[in-house]
Amino acid sequence: MSLLSIESVTKRFGGLTAVDDVSFTLDAGEIVGLLGPNGSGKTTLINLVSGNLPVSSGRITLAGATLTGRRPDQIARAGVARTFQLVRILPSLTLSENVMIPAVFGAKAHWGAEALAVAQDALKQVGLDDRADMSASRLSYIDQKRLELARALAAEPQVLLLDEWLAGLNPSELAEGIALIRGLTDSGITILMVEHIMEAVRALCPRVIVMNSGQLIADEATETALTDPQVIAAYLGESVDA
Repeated sequence: MSLLSIESVTKRFGGLTAVDDVSFTLDAGEIVGLLGPNGSGKTTLINLVSGNLPVSSGRITLAGATLTGRRPDQIARAGVARTFQLVRILPSLTLSENVMIPAVFGAKAHWGAEALAVAQDALKQVGLDDRADMSASRLSYIDQKRLELARALAAEPQVLLLDEWLAGLNPSELAEGIALIRGLTDSGITILMVEHIMEAVRALCPRVIVMNSGQLIADEATETALTDPQVIAAYLGESVDA
């Protein structure tokens, strides 16, 4: 059985269909890229999986359990965590306090010393454990992104949704970010990542799902997709050789 299943999922906003009858599955331990031009429905799909938006029709399941119709907190408890395009941290709290919150409200609902231990482990995974007691307001942009990733990891998800987590990084930071995400796959976590940076997609994702105008237009091996005329016409253009 696939771990995450998207079955004929549609999302409508009035007369606009943002996600149109999309279906695919993810197996445990996969890291899959979710590609497409701006406005193609990628973030909307992430919002549907995480419960930030309700599905208009279709079904989403995790390990056979239905996620459709459940609240974001219930979906987090079920084993789905995410990051956002715009970093969402709590600047008035320390790094450790930021990360303890999802440890409490994530899949295993830790409390007290256990929550702190989970938070410290998540901070170590992203290279911030030596600054656990520092105020989050003092972090650089790349480290804010690291902190947000630590928050997602502290929820101990089966599925991690990354929405352009690598965006806005300089070349050295990008290399660090790619290495960090690659390291997460050793834990067996399943990752669906929205990404525009082809260097990162090639380095991390053996398989990609491509959307255009709300519809799924490709679900195939990355190198096959990047030479698919339909994909190139919809999104990649000359950047296919970048």
